Amino acid sequence: MKETLMEEIIESILNGDIASVQETVKQALSKGIAAVEILNDSLIPGMAEVGVLFKEGEMFVPEVLVSAKAMQSGINIIKPMLTPGDVKKIGKILTVTVSGDLHDIGVKLVGLMLEGAGFEVIYMGVDKSAEEIVNKVKQLKPDILGMSAMLTTTMHNMKEVVDLLKEEGIYDTLKIMVGGAPVSNNFAQVIGARYSPDATEAVNTAKELLGIN
Repeated sequence: MKETLMEEIIESILNGDIASVQETVKQALSKGIAAVEILNDSLIPGMAEVGVLFKEGEMFVPEVLVSAKAMQSGINIIKPMLTPGDVKKIGKILTVTVSGDLHDIGVKLVGLMLEGAGFEVIYMGVDKSAEEIVNKVKQLKPDILGMSAMLTTTMHNMKEVVDLLKEEGIYDTLKIMVGGAPVSNNFAQVIGARYSPDATEAVNTAKELLGIN
């Protein structure tokens, strides 16, 4: 019974069927399945499978976003029943789009994938200056800073952030990931960051940076 319900939830996430996810999660709870089991055995694996399909080109951004909403609808149901110890976050990541850039779909997609993999993700927003980003790093003390830029004219603002982190003496206290259409591995290496070409690879990179298998 439990395995069947977990498989149904995963399938509903893949289909982006919010109503079905909610109905099946409630059904699982009524059968006495613990909220933490639903989280670990269906909701998180479902989103992980979405990531694999996205990487293989079998799902596209709009479908991923709908699947993520479906997963979140299930999490919202079980959240009141979870204790702080049930949800084990494997790392804290601050994500942001740099100054001059208003694009957010890519960075939000990365955040969804990271959350599905068990990271705590704090999204700062778009068009944030180096000073704002560095101040937020000081405040939140994330393990990783993830920066996005979709314009050639704004990606160089990533270097400004890295330079300010160095000036403030906190560059060595965190890992830095960058991504976006104009960004390359070579650019990332030059400014002192790690490059991720897509949302799925961002999860692998984040785990590698934190030494998580």
